[in-house]
Amino acid sequence: MHDPVADPLPWTSERQRLAIQAAQDDPRAFGPLYECYRDPVYRYLRSRTETAEEAEDLVQQVFLRALDALPQYHPDRSPFVAWLLGIARNASIDAHRRRRVTRTWDLVPEVLRTGGSEVETEVISREEHGRLSRLFAALPPDKRELLVLRFVAGLTIREIAATLGKSEAVTKKQLFRTLQTLKEHYHDNAR
Repeated sequence: MHDPVADPLPWTSERQRLAIQAAQDDPRAFGPLYECYRDPVYRYLRSRTETAEEAEDLVQQVFLRALDALPQYHPDRSPFVAWLLGIARNASIDAHRRRRVTRTWDLVPEVLRTGGSEVETEVISREEHGRLSRLFAALPPDKRELLVLRFVAGLTIREIAATLGKSEAVTKKQLFRTLQTLKEHYHDNAR
């Protein structure tokens, strides 16, 4: 018999739905969901922590919390990745409250900062990167969060909105305005 959850083919919405349903019925079937979402959750948490080890610890906490809360997950309320990153966000906030350390853009590993290809990374000079880092650090925390969710975690507007508990329209407008502000300040500082 063909098992669509264990299928090595790309992760489709139907495959995801079946995997979620299987894990809700039997927690031992949670493995495929963990394998699919471990890296995006790690990248998100790594952007919010000082060390890779701390991010790895939080990933474990997130998936344990997700496994415990999975019976209450409803796909009609939010996409699974948004639900999962909401748990990650809360775990990160909890850890941050315990630690009270500010995350700076310079401490995010370069591979996670760019979100693009190596060619793009080579094109950006050190001066431009420094300018962008300073602008990012000067943004309010909620605006930095938007940028991290979009460009580090790779979420869609819909997924970001669900993660933050805002409407898609508000999220899209805030992201657009944040990018516009960064662009304007970036060009102002270049002169």
